[in-house]
Amino acid sequence: MINILLADDHTLIRQGLRKVFDAEKDLRVAGEATNAAEVLDLLSSTKVDLLLLDINMPGRSGIELLQDLRRRFPKVKTLMLSMHPEENVAMRAIKAGAAGFVSKNATPEELLNAIRKVAAGRRYVSQTLADRLAEEIGKPGRANPHESLSEREFEVLCFFGRGKTVSEIARQLSLSVPTITTYRSRILQKMNMKTTAELIHYAIRNNLVEPLE
Repeated sequence: MINILLADDHTLIRQGLRKVFDAEKDLRVAGEATNAAEVLDLLSSTKVDLLLLDINMPGRSGIELLQDLRRRFPKVKTLMLSMHPEENVAMRAIKAGAAGFVSKNATPEELLNAIRKVAAGRRYVSQTLADRLAEEIGKPGRANPHESLSEREFEVLCFFGRGKTVSEIARQLSLSVPTITTYRSRILQKMNMKTTAELIHYAIRNNLVEPLE
């Protein structure tokens, strides 16, 4: 039996995942969390084999949380979920300690395959991403500007890319407006840009977010 902890701040996402897992004889939902603090509390008190962790959560992001997970719960395997295009965030998550990455657009079959593979001690990325990474090996050229950002800075960039204001981002991440403003300044400096509009265009052009409607 694979005991799974669901960590996502969206109730509908957790409910949908629970329905998928309840239909499988070898999977059991051991608990649900909506933020990093709840994840750590539940891991301290509940038997968990695999953590299904959303990259974007209020407060500390899922990738930031991975640092604590590796130190405090090294036996718990982590599979990351994200709405962002996998080619832009999957490797960031895996480098931070995740055992795999699944897009929220994945089919239930792909998600179940990923969970069983990670639970068995292997890593998981989609075949599409594996092929893309193979093509990139050995290619010359500079890294993209967003690759110089920290995990939190990258997260804030993606929120700007989706057209969110400073106040909306602060509310979403449970941070202060001045903190988000500071992140914005750092992002602009690192990416050699001057305006939020440039950040939005960059995020959309590089497929970091879904295009604005």
